[in-house]
Amino acid sequence: MRLASWLAQRRAETTIAIEWPGGAWRFADWEHAARAEAQSLAPQAGVVAILAGGIEFATAFLGVLLAGGTALPLNQRLTLAELLPQLRRAGARHLWIEAGDPRAAELQAALPELRVRVIGSASAAPSLDAPVPRVAETLVLLYTSGTSGAPKAVRLSEAQFAASAEATLARLGDAALGRWLACMPLFHIGGLSILMRGLILGAPIRLLPRFEVEAVAAELARGDIAAVSLVPTMLQRLLATRRGQRAPAGLRVLLLGGAAAAPALIADALAQGYPVCPTYGLTEACSQVATGAPPAGNPWRATPMRALPGLSLRIVHAGALQPPGTVGEIEVAGPTVMQGYLDDPEANARALRAGWLATGDLGWIDAEGGLHVLDRREDLILSGGENVYPAEVEAVLLLHPDVLEAGVCAAADADLGQRVEAHVVLRQGADWDPARLTQHCRQHLAGYKLPRRWHQHPALPRNAAGKLLRRGLGG
Repeated sequence: MRLASWLAQRRAETTIAIEWPGGAWRFADWEHAARAEAQSLAPQAGVVAILAGGIEFATAFLGVLLAGGTALPLNQRLTLAELLPQLRRAGARHLWIEAGDPRAAELQAALPELRVRVIGSASAAPSLDAPVPRVAETLVLLYTSGTSGAPKAVRLSEAQFAASAEATLARLGDAALGRWLACMPLFHIGGLSILMRGLILGAPIRLLPRFEVEAVAAELARGDIAAVSLVPTMLQRLLATRRGQRAPAGLRVLLLGGAAAAPALIADALAQGYPVCPTYGLTEACSQVATGAPPAGNPWRATPMRALPGLSLRIVHAGALQPPGTVGEIEVAGPTVMQGYLDDPEANARALRAGWLATGDLGWIDAEGGLHVLDRREDLILSGGENVYPAEVEAVLLLHPDVLEAGVCAAADADLGQRVEAHVVLRQGADWDPARLTQHCRQHLAGYKLPRRWHQHPALPRNAAGKLLRRGLGG
């Protein structure tokens, strides 16, 4: 059993394994705290929901695994009305929650059969010599981000996390074993994978409770962070905060994923020495699918996103395999692909096809095997018979010096079927001038891709991981 083996390896290590504002633990300390939590659960505890962040999440998560349960990380930003159906659908028997969360009493009242417990309330002193029970067949239930519709519960196993960690090490090299700064939500696959890699590979972790750009900049400036995962909006804010300073010493990997990044943003980061490794992944494949290796040389260049070792990629359209350079749906196969969605045979039939996962994302593969991701299939705009990829238009908008954030979506149009609409956040001090933005787009895009209507906003809707919620863009 892998979990027992990982813990046995880690237990003997004396270096700091996980640290957070106000504290630090070796792996043995982490395991000791997790075993204390696990004692409140019977072996094979069923589904245990976790509504927490930071070190409380890390302790509870490992505790659930040590009790032979299935962990159900929940988005801390959800309302009671959003949490209840997720708990019911997953069949959660237990809920572990942070002290002081006012939702504890409300959730207990709404679900009397749910056993609600505050993380950190364990009093018994556990023994590290106790055997590790058999892990659950499904180690983690993780709801998708919901950027393309209602969230679905993805079933992920111990073996899939192990394969993902090993593939990451093979692609990133020894940098993957250095200290990771975890500033992504731990209830999403990007953040959770950092915790699992720490456990599996022994990579130390520095936890931040949330992404706050000043705190992230300060931690990187200490010079002892080897790797960090960010989405494009986070990187953009980090560069602005550091105001052109060179990348911090010691940083060897900056995984950049979660959304399409503007080429100008990547070029700017590389020019300042940030080791950007573009990555494409999804919850259904246990995080990364294709990642660029750490750039080398001077000046650095971003390396192409290629399938991680052990994984395969292909492009399919209308049931036919597409040659290099042709756009279609991205499909992936390999040991990291999910067990399936929980109790959703129709969704499983659509997504899992003879060993291949249909991602719902559009892209193409070049002659050298590099993956180029265009957009979600659901976000594709069909305007006057032409395909418009919102991410392409957004990338052009982000080239304009006045534009801080951009989101593009479709709106119904009597003549075109759909028209392109742009939603923009301006940089401080910039004037709102849609005509100037249109002219800028005209210099970079074909006429059918130009936004027909413009909207200005103080901020764009994003989920907790920083992904743009195009379905939340309003007129």
